[in-house]
Amino acid sequence: MTDTHLGVTVTVRYFAAASAAAGVEQEVLSTPPGTTVAEVVERLGARNPDLARVLQRCSYLRDGMAVRDLSSSLHSGETLDVLPPFAGG
Repeated sequence: MTDTHLGVTVTVRYFAAASAAAGVEQEVLSTPPGTTVAEVVERLGARNPDLARVLQRCSYLRDGMAVRDLSSSLHSGETLDVLPPFAGG
């Protein structure tokens, strides 16, 4: 069977302020086939207002590559990293 029958399972990893707001470092989500990065972000924010505020400022990596198009669909087995702005020096 393919994703169209089973849905999509994605690992979401949170870093820094995103991890603090989410209360976990990572979680596994099951979503319908065709779910986009934007829809996952919306779903995560809808569960937690503190996380929703952080997500507005975050950038995302999909299997280690920067997500430029939040309307791209996720596939089973992929990892979505949630990266808040980092201060450096």
